[in-house]
Amino acid sequence: MSGHTIRDVARAAGVSYQTVSRVINGNERVADATRERVMTAIGELGYRPNQAARELAGKAVRSLTVLTSDTSLYGNASALRGIEEAARTAGFAVSISVLARNAAPDADELRARLVRPGEPVIVIAFDAAGVRALELLPPEVPVAAVVERPPGVDPGPRHVWLDDRLAAARATRHLLGLGHRTVHHLALPSSTARTAQRTEGWRDALREAGVAEPEPVEGGWTPRSGHLAARSLLERADVTAVLCGNDDVALGVLRAARETGRAVPRDLSVVGFDDMPASAYLAPALTTVRLDFEGLGRTAFGLLRRLLDPSAPAQEPCAEPELIVRESSGPWPGSGPGPAGGTS
Repeated sequence: MSGHTIRDVARAAGVSYQTVSRVINGNERVADATRERVMTAIGELGYRPNQAARELAGKAVRSLTVLTSDTSLYGNASALRGIEEAARTAGFAVSISVLARNAAPDADELRARLVRPGEPVIVIAFDAAGVRALELLPPEVPVAAVVERPPGVDPGPRHVWLDDRLAAARATRHLLGLGHRTVHHLALPSSTARTAQRTEGWRDALREAGVAEPEPVEGGWTPRSGHLAARSLLERADVTAVLCGNDDVALGVLRAARETGRAVPRDLSVVGFDDMPASAYLAPALTTVRLDFEGLGRTAFGLLRRLLDPSAPAQEPCAEPELIVRESSGPWPGSGPGPAGGTS
């Protein structure tokens, strides 16, 4: 760790220590040239801004960086919204750094992505890129993370998650309770385990019911991936119920059902995951699992804030997952697919 003080940084940059404080805490009332000199001095001296903030009248760091791989996905975007809203209310500025989904960062690249060395970070680690970033962050960086909980493992007090496994089991039991002989699954890629938690929950319910356990089909993350996976799956007459890894995948399944002459829910029941806002307005409206991603983001910020300042108020817990039953799930058709026709 560097033995330099904030006054050493100020001398090296040719500014007052108050100016260094303003740069560290993201104050916009600093000229760009001055900010650049201060940041250069911080880098050359190896000074840690989170230590600086504690020196200045006990003030907490007032900015943070969020690392996420894809802001277009509903879960990531909603968690990010929750983080940003909670941070703004607490007077923190938020910077967002987007990781490449298919190219995990190395340690040097990750350090370069942080706005200020040692600045606190929240990682949205729903996929491999986020998990890798979480592993590579320097130990002196204050971190909280939104994760998929590994099976049988407590990721730690700085991590937050939703119980996807239990929620997937409930959704599967819903379909089995409608008389379906089994439930097929279009699975998301897992970020932290050999098998994703939603897939594990689906299996839990099938095994509990003592019914056939089909091989899960990887459906990817997008409507297109769900559509491609469902096209071959729906060629089978015994497929009457599908649990999808997310609502985007379910959209692709609904399209494939229309193209293959399966009426939903008469011939095929479809259940999604996440409860995107559009899911209630599809035709048929999508049965899905509602997840409180925004609450998850707020909880992650609350953990990080208390890490920086133990006297900060505790964050309210996010809502538990909830099965939302709409029009896309119905009784087992009895003899497999019915007459040809579009979804209804």
